[in-house]
Amino acid sequence: MVSVVIPHYGGTEIISECLNSLQNCNYPNLEIIVVDNSSPDTSAKFIKDNYSGVKLFRSEYNRGFAGGCNFGAQHAQGIYLLILNNDTTHEPNWINYLVKFMESSASISSIQPKIRNYYKREKFDYSGACGGFIDKYCFPFTRGRIFSTVEKDIGQYDTACKIFWASGTAFLTKKKIFKEIGGFDETLFAHMEEIDYHWKCQLMGYEVWVEPSSVIYHKGAITLPATSPQKTYLNYRNSLILLLSNYSKGLTLNLFFPRFSLEFISFLKEILTFKWLHAFAIIRSWCWILGHRTIINKRRHSIKNYNRSIPELIYNKSIVKKYFLDGKKYYTQIVEK
Repeated sequence: MVSVVIPHYGGTEIISECLNSLQNCNYPNLEIIVVDNSSPDTSAKFIKDNYSGVKLFRSEYNRGFAGGCNFGAQHAQGIYLLILNNDTTHEPNWINYLVKFMESSASISSIQPKIRNYYKREKFDYSGACGGFIDKYCFPFTRGRIFSTVEKDIGQYDTACKIFWASGTAFLTKKKIFKEIGGFDETLFAHMEEIDYHWKCQLMGYEVWVEPSSVIYHKGAITLPATSPQKTYLNYRNSLILLLSNYSKGLTLNLFFPRFSLEFISFLKEILTFKWLHAFAIIRSWCWILGHRTIINKRRHSIKNYNRSIPELIYNKSIVKKYFLDGKKYYTQIVEK
């Protein structure tokens, strides 16, 4: 059994299209769980009234993406969890490909599909594209998207490969591993919780893959728009949390100051372009880190004895410098290397 876990925060039309698409999937043993994060509309009632086969669990408060997934996973009966965004649609056989690939090796913890944009289907989606990576300063990028550059899908990434992180937009993982790690870190609330989770999977010796034969479509930035200062805050804060909590203390100190200089440049850019709220969001992220200095000691008990050097799949340079100084023409080569 595969248990699909969908955290939801408002939007009747969005969740309806997603659930209708799942009903058209041809995987034979599917459990669909929707966690309503105290939606401000009547979409939870709509699900209850119109989708009798869906297991609906209502939270009394907004747990965020991380907490919503953890809450749903507690009720899952399947041996596999399929973490899924509510603003996705899917090819009928996409789950079959993921399960088949997962069962090909016991060393795999997670696997994601190819994610295309819902509105421009010839292009990859911003969130996950065809498999995620990060540089040593914890700036994420993907096969098919680096910063604002999004590639057209012409089959250039149609080969399955090991990746550093599978997108929270959609990925299949083993419930046993999810439980052992403790699920997503709820401190992150939303954004980059899947990077943190898959980093820990790899510290435990597991592999993360992308299977491009499996295809879904993602609208993106529905719950929290790309222009939202709150998204800026979460992205900057959570990226710093990753750096502070997954490396050794010595390596963290070596990487933190170059990373902060890049953050400061980004802050100045927001000021110079009159994006005051986004600049303030970056300051908020710094204040949160300063107010939670014990984050540097945050370690999961299951991985506390593992080596915390820079993992092989992390790009051991700055993706920011490579992209902005060497030019966008290099983005494909960066991903491939």
